[in-house]
Amino acid sequence: MAHILAIYEIDRAWGGAEEGGWWYDCGQLARIIAVIHDKERARARCTRANRLLQHLQRCKRPVDSITYLGGRHTVLAFEDIAPKFFPEQRPHYE
Repeated sequence: MAHILAIYEIDRAWGGAEEGGWWYDCGQLARIIAVIHDKERARARCTRANRLLQHLQRCKRPVDSITYLGGRHTVLAFEDIAPKFFPEQRPHYE
């Protein structure tokens, strides 16, 4: 089974007004960086890539800041196909 490693530009989206309002993390596919057939190797490369991104983005504002203007990225791993956006379906309040 193929594991796809992809870089996503991350943001926060308004979830709704329940309980005083809530937000959720979302992202848009920037590019696919690797296709790996071993699950453990894919997980290790994803962890390593995110550590590097954290180091490179240390001067950028956090996503949950009101002054965030975009530009932060993360690496995610998926089986078989990387969706254009995550989450694929908008979450709902429970």
